[in-house]
Amino acid sequence: MLLQRLAACSRLKAGKWCAPANACPRLWTRAASQAKHLPVCAPSLRHTAVRHWSNIPFITVPLTRAHGKSFAHRSELKQAKRIVVKLGSAVVTRGDECGLALGRLASIVEQVAVLQNQGREMMIVTSGAVAFGKQRLRHEILLSQSVRQALHSGQNQLKDMSVPVLEARACAAAGQSGLMALYEAMFTQYSTCTAQILVTNLDFHDEQKRRNLNSTLHELLRMNIVPIINTNDAVVPPPEPNSDLQGVNVISIKDNDSLAARLAVEMKADLLIALSDVEGLYDSPPGSDDAKLIDIFYPGDQQSITYGTKSRVGIGGMEAKVKAALWALQGGTSVVIANGTHPKVTGHVITDIVEGKKVGTFFSEVKPAGPTVEQQTEMARQGGRTLAALLPEQRSEIICHLADLLTEKKDEILAANKKDMELASSTGRLTPPMLKRLSLSPAKLNSLAIGLRQIAVSSQDSVGRVIRRTRVANNLELEQITVPIGVLLVIFESRPDCLPQVSALAIASGNALLLKGGKEAANSNRILHQLTQEALSLHGVKDTVQLVSTREEVEDLCRLDKMIDLIIPRGSSQLVRDIQRAAKGIPVLGHSEGICHVYIDSDASIDKVIKIVRDSKCDYPAACNAMETLLVHRDLLRTPVFDQIIDMLRVERVKIHAGPRFASYLTFSPSEVKSLRTEYGDLECCIEVVDSMQDAVDHIHKYGSSHTDVIVTENEETAEQFLQQLDSACVFWNASSRFSDGYRFGLGAEVGISTARIHARGPVGLEGLLTTKWVLRGDGHTAADFSEQGSMKYLHENIPVAHTLPGQRSSN
Repeated sequence: MLLQRLAACSRLKAGKWCAPANACPRLWTRAASQAKHLPVCAPSLRHTAVRHWSNIPFITVPLTRAHGKSFAHRSELKQAKRIVVKLGSAVVTRGDECGLALGRLASIVEQVAVLQNQGREMMIVTSGAVAFGKQRLRHEILLSQSVRQALHSGQNQLKDMSVPVLEARACAAAGQSGLMALYEAMFTQYSTCTAQILVTNLDFHDEQKRRNLNSTLHELLRMNIVPIINTNDAVVPPPEPNSDLQGVNVISIKDNDSLAARLAVEMKADLLIALSDVEGLYDSPPGSDDAKLIDIFYPGDQQSITYGTKSRVGIGGMEAKVKAALWALQGGTSVVIANGTHPKVTGHVITDIVEGKKVGTFFSEVKPAGPTVEQQTEMARQGGRTLAALLPEQRSEIICHLADLLTEKKDEILAANKKDMELASSTGRLTPPMLKRLSLSPAKLNSLAIGLRQIAVSSQDSVGRVIRRTRVANNLELEQITVPIGVLLVIFESRPDCLPQVSALAIASGNALLLKGGKEAANSNRILHQLTQEALSLHGVKDTVQLVSTREEVEDLCRLDKMIDLIIPRGSSQLVRDIQRAAKGIPVLGHSEGICHVYIDSDASIDKVIKIVRDSKCDYPAACNAMETLLVHRDLLRTPVFDQIIDMLRVERVKIHAGPRFASYLTFSPSEVKSLRTEYGDLECCIEVVDSMQDAVDHIHKYGSSHTDVIVTENEETAEQFLQQLDSACVFWNASSRFSDGYRFGLGAEVGISTARIHARGPVGLEGLLTTKWVLRGDGHTAADFSEQGSMKYLHENIPVAHTLPGQRSSN
């Protein structure tokens, strides 16, 4: 039987799943048959929210890495081939410490099996035998006591029974077999074999035993078997309180943290994942007011850490974990400490770590030269507060100075952009529309400078402007004033001209700014950011605008919900959708698609039609405000007007896709559109036929993206109905969709176009980056003064707001 199992395991190297379709019922049936004392709630775990293996694509990972040096960055963890997963007692056991947390275990087993079937070599260091045995022995003791009492008393009523204190080694002896049976049953569902190995300190310090252990583990890994290792708690002596890690070659196996570290170094593992009941390593005890999660921990940072108490179960603590992690790191194994008990992340915490996502605390020997993104965000926030306190004239001076630098340093900017263009062209990774967005020119830089000066003028009365003033009562005055939002994160692709635009708007509105540009524009972004900081230095607020140049993934930035107040994505619809999904705790301002329509009414002027359609589609096809669908009134088919539209599109080399109704009118139609909800972003568009203006409105509501939509008609009544009924951010009459732009609206520039229903909508300029706060000025007033027994009465008189500069009060 064993040989058959090993042969089955070795066949897994072909890389195919062979788990049965109904895995969960068999898992618990088999587990129950092999471990007789499972908790009663086990069958309900088929409803546990874990990702099923059938939903995860099989991936064969090319893993070739020589061991000897730990990974320097999280992104390199994808290369890890040999991985040790350490499951702490708090992860494996239930809250009552009697029995196992089966839902968490099932989720962890699934992730380990997925990574194993990707071609990685997985090992598990597990706790849980004591908890499993405690549950089993308590059950047996209570059952034995109840039988004895029933025999002695001769009555059916049982007296109160107490369970004696159970010795840990006895519990471990009773629980080890059941724990292993459970692991075996779970892994079997993924056609993954397991093997149990119990070790003690002697197995590492006795040279012969150490060689035997090493040989056994290597042979199991060669046969694609997952070794499950635990200390032999049934025979080990109690841990020595003062025993410590003693250099690279010696480590005292006093808990599973030290065991996992020793095992990882012994087996030359690439990665050790230590799962506990905390998010990772904090700079002070978790739960304290100033505690901050440490993203990356360096060996030299030990003195800055204050440790708290150990977890509710187990014999280790965070201090033991850190010492074990540093020992493993010194031995060449990368380490991540993360939370394995959080219900929202347990189902993917291991795979997220291996994918390089920012989870837990990553231990690294390489300290980056610059600040972390968290430090950059804090620097930006402090700088933003100083910026908001400047006089309007000072913020305007900064923006004007940046505009001047764009023209003065034109040659340097264009030289950096040329490097980006040459690199992008040589790799061939960017589409022609993306290359066009990446390109800078003297004309673009001049246009940018003009837009920035417009922003400088509009910034004069932005921050601190009084919107409303109310006299609540005598000597009690209430004001609503404009204030910055806080810290903005702007993520943009292939648009280096976006950097000075957004920076100027952030400066004008007193906001701190975090910028994350695409690597394809790295050189352009670097020089433009340097010029921005040079302009900010004019009034000592250089740190207000930060460029994230580290290896931070966009998804990791979107998790900084306690540091970032608003995310603004500038890029493809896919980028915006990804950010909207990732940023669960931070508002996102933007639009995921720019499906803009132009409707040609039966009363349209042919000259206006040709001009508007050409400009809407052909002026800049990659823009989000370019026309994607042309709606034509049915009465215009087979008329000179329609023929001229088609001829113009052909001359401009626009590829036409026929909508279903349009195709039905033609004998030989263009390629029929795959979807009426398509953003082409190129010289392509869809043509569809509608019966009326109302039909066009219904079509746009069904297939549009609420961005920008246009009607071309000479009928004023029809136009007004279109403008009123259509629910889009921008609705135009006899004007090109390309007018949906902050510069053309006179906003100077825009941070993006929003299709949201709250806050800012349409092109978002300076006003969209401000919020408000209420300021109440009194003279010793209390709420009790206005009660029935009080002497004061509410007035609630609106006071006219005179046009005053921010910070000044009118004479009213």
